[in-house]
Amino acid sequence: MAQTNNTHLKKQKVMTTEQVKQQSLGSWESIATEIRPSNSKNPDGTLKPFYLMRKPTFLQDNKFELTVTNYADPYGKVPLAQMEIKGHTEWKGEHPIADGAQKVDFSADEEYTVTPLVQGFADVLNQYSKGFNEWKVGEPQSIFKKTFAPFGLSEGQIFKEYDLIYLYNGMMFWGARNIDGRGFDTEENRPTNLQIPMRRV
Repeated sequence: MAQTNNTHLKKQKVMTTEQVKQQSLGSWESIATEIRPSNSKNPDGTLKPFYLMRKPTFLQDNKFELTVTNYADPYGKVPLAQMEIKGHTEWKGEHPIADGAQKVDFSADEEYTVTPLVQGFADVLNQYSKGFNEWKVGEPQSIFKKTFAPFGLSEGQIFKEYDLIYLYNGMMFWGARNIDGRGFDTEENRPTNLQIPMRRV
């Protein structure tokens, strides 16, 4: 029995930055609907939950593509909106959260589109975003380098996140959102915990 436990607890071999980059190539998806604290608050001051599923694809030449679907419920039954992002990654070296974890910056410097999937979300976009065509369910619009108040983006700004990647037992972990809802918009706000993992598809 002791030998079995020792085998089970044996650490995986720590990978270098280049090895993690190569092992990351391909497509991944969330194993379940993820929950994050948003930067919006309820009337009582608590942070509103933010439900989503992610499908990233890592390509050669430090390119990536990412589909994020937001949901109104924790079980992923009521989709609200979908984001399509294309851009580049920058690998910045080891992250202290776990042996082999890597600091990775994601820049949406090629494409960023948003598609409302319910009328209520389209109504919100029509109210709070200016300079776009009328937002309609199922019709994507590019917000690339445009002022987009719902996401806090200004004219000419390229969306960028200071995140992390950790591979373990065939799964990929990114950073968990800061508990106060702050985004990963600066080096200081880079995550210090792991989000639930994604599996290879």
